[in-house]
Amino acid sequence: MSTAHSAAAQPFETIALTVAEGVATLTLNRPERLNSFNDQMHAEVRAALAAVRAGRADGSVRVLVLTGAGRGFCAGQDLSDRAVAAGDEAPDLGASVERNYKPLVLALRALDLPVIAAVNGVAAGAGANLALACDLVFAARSASFIQSFAKLGLIPDTGGTW
Repeated sequence: MSTAHSAAAQPFETIALTVAEGVATLTLNRPERLNSFNDQMHAEVRAALAAVRAGRADGSVRVLVLTGAGRGFCAGQDLSDRAVAAGDEAPDLGASVERNYKPLVLALRALDLPVIAAVNGVAAGAGANLALACDLVFAARSASFIQSFAKLGLIPDTGGTW
């Protein structure tokens, strides 16, 4: 991994990954949806974390900063991404946690480098728990942490009960 990357050189649409002077910055980049996760974002974050691990191995990455574009850090799961047509079976949220959120938190925790969350606005649900899975959390005055699982009839995921 070279010491500088531009988002334009990468195939990402829902995130941006830059590396400069040993700092990898992974920006969740769906500001119109408060950076809420959909399946594409999960796949892109997995690819970005693989690149960060490679950068750690070659010495070009010494720290990861996780942040969000726009006025929010991450609003958790994009619930509109789960919309189903009348008569269709509802998505299995447990399978989504096992397939996406659990591996995300485990991958962050397994990185052999400091992981910093730079929370610039709302961090809700899985987004709040994602921030809390980092080694350090820097919160702007505009930051707020919301656990809305009970309002949705769910238990906290993404390591929230830990």
